Amino acid sequence: MKKLIIAVLAFFLLVSCGQGEKKEKNITVTEKQQIAALQGELDKFARVLLEIDPASLTEKQKMTLRKLIAASDVMNEIYLRQVYGKNLSIRTRLETSVDPLDKAKLALFNLYKGPFNRLDHDRPFIGTMQKPAGANFYPKDMTKREFESFVKSHPKQAKAFESPVTVIHRKDGKLTAIPYSVEYRELLEKAAGFLRDAAALSENKTVKLYLLKRADAFLSNDYFDSDMAWMDIKDNTVETVIGPYEVYEDGLLGCKASFESFVAVRDAAESEKLKMVAHYLVEMEKNLPIPDQYKNFSRGSSSPIVVANEVYCAGDAASGVQTTAFNLPNDERVREAKGSKKVLLKNVARAKYEKCWIPITNRVMDPETLKYVSFDAYFTHILLHEISHGLGPGNITKDGKKTTVNRELKEFYSTIEEAKADVLGVYNGYFLADKGEFQKGFGDELAATFISGIFRSVRFGINEAHGGGNVIIFNYLTDMGVISCDRNTGKFRVELGKARDGITRLATALLTMQATGDYARTKQFVQTYRVIRPEMKQALESLKDIPVDIRPIFPEI
Repeated sequence: MKKLIIAVLAFFLLVSCGQGEKKEKNITVTEKQQIAALQGELDKFARVLLEIDPASLTEKQKMTLRKLIAASDVMNEIYLRQVYGKNLSIRTRLETSVDPLDKAKLALFNLYKGPFNRLDHDRPFIGTMQKPAGANFYPKDMTKREFESFVKSHPKQAKAFESPVTVIHRKDGKLTAIPYSVEYRELLEKAAGFLRDAAALSENKTVKLYLLKRADAFLSNDYFDSDMAWMDIKDNTVETVIGPYEVYEDGLLGCKASFESFVAVRDAAESEKLKMVAHYLVEMEKNLPIPDQYKNFSRGSSSPIVVANEVYCAGDAASGVQTTAFNLPNDERVREAKGSKKVLLKNVARAKYEKCWIPITNRVMDPETLKYVSFDAYFTHILLHEISHGLGPGNITKDGKKTTVNRELKEFYSTIEEAKADVLGVYNGYFLADKGEFQKGFGDELAATFISGIFRSVRFGINEAHGGGNVIIFNYLTDMGVISCDRNTGKFRVELGKARDGITRLATALLTMQATGDYARTKQFVQTYRVIRPEMKQALESLKDIPVDIRPIFPEI
């Protein structure tokens, strides 16, 4: 019997050893190359610990933050479902696999929230299926023409179909709109529970009200009251926003909002420094380079500006390239009533500046231009970019009917809006320098700093709204003579004597497209300028060893 047991044990040992050797041998040269390539994609995002001061938080505030982080994790789960219909099955397969190649794929999958490389025009790195233009918001076989035809022939259903918080399904051969509160009910109930827990812990009444109203909104699908409550938050340390906001993921119609979350700790001292800019909102609107009939004075004049340090982010806010600042809410009804809030994430901005921005600009810009760049100008442009999202046309009239810029420009809206905000960020910098709020010459510093940073943004991919908007700006300003390239060194220079005029002309073009809701003109404009020209391509090739963005390590709370 002992011999039999020994023989059996020896057999299993032999088999297990053989399997281990076989597993190692199965990693072929090609697979090792694939793993290295996937790691190379991950290395484009520099690992950075985001720092905050835990000593500045009370125990209750820390407990509140933990509940908000738990709710944020639910946003990740919903967002995965929004990005791609097969995301859950892909993740399960990768998580249960012992294949080293699958483990490498999983790391990139978690970064991009799906199997598509967001820096490479959504090229699949798992499988061969192309990402649907409308992500998972619409039936895969639905075209834009079919959607528009359906809405036109079913006007009573138009509001539901065009809502940013519905998904479109095909049932029994017919299109139907399903509210997010139904589509993601189980997950939203879970998130609502965490928000109510956080509200119970919160010592700030305005934060408590927002969290309770947002929990209700998750289940009612009506986000108006909670957005209004978010605008009313004051005297807070915990800075958070959670819900469906940006429409970048919807490449088909630019309509459907993705779930996201930001959890941060407010920097009261830095926030106080930036209040000055908000006082000029009406004057900046008056100063826009378009006819008065297109200017928007109906939006609320309230424009809180907050500087905060990020503790956590999730969903659309954590899908690859990290957000440095945001300007919310996007609901034009809220903006008309109360304006919008700008939140700048200083620890994120500082990390990007040090790990990505400085190495890139030092390599591609000429020494004369580099004299004008600084972190102060970089961070100020982020603020002015967010301020500028709240300026210009929002609700417009086209062919005698009330509509919105978003609805008319469709899939090009996000790209044009990001380009507008960046250009107006510089344009308004010149304006505030004229007013004496910035030192003399700061407008040129903003122009040189922003343009120098375009190379970093274009590396995000030109099909992404920010990267696409930036390459449009770069090509337009190059054609205007604002940007020149030294053929011998391959380095770029900002011709500051021409910068203000070029920025003004581009701002006029972008604002006019928005004000008129001219889809055909916008499409032609984007197709003309959203391309990578040879000089830029050569410069981008030289940046391959520099991180594109950061991969944050969130602080422990």
